[in-house]
Amino acid sequence: MLEDLSLITTFGTDGVFDEFRRLANHMDQLLSYSSSPASIRSVQRGSFPPMNVGARPEQIDVYLFAANLDAKSIDVSIQQNLLSVSGNRKVQTDQTADYYRRERFDGEFHRTLALTEDVDPDRVRASYQDGVLHITIPRRESARPRQIKVN
Repeated sequence: MLEDLSLITTFGTDGVFDEFRRLANHMDQLLSYSSSPASIRSVQRGSFPPMNVGARPEQIDVYLFAANLDAKSIDVSIQQNLLSVSGNRKVQTDQTADYYRRERFDGEFHRTLALTEDVDPDRVRASYQDGVLHITIPRRESARPRQIKVN
């Protein structure tokens, strides 16, 4: 009891709550519940699957890295220049084990990407191979740069 009073005296009442917040943040980092990445190679929560987007004059290429998916369970749609990818990944785990860290995503996911106005939504193609979903979004012919001959 005397120790509790000395804590209040040392930190004041606001200082005690600050210490609790600091302890909670520290525990979140230890248990990987934080929304920030744990290391340089980690991604933030809610950003599964990791995505690379590249642009060329003729098309936009989107790569989503998601191993262990059934291609039939992936939903790719485009509406009002928003590309949406969703699905569900089930990861087999040993129910008798106590996990101290789980970095492999399990469950439903949804990613949305805003596209430029010059894409052709009628010619989008998607393929899934070796854990990589590749979405090709062609640009409209009229929007592509073209060389004009000067006479």
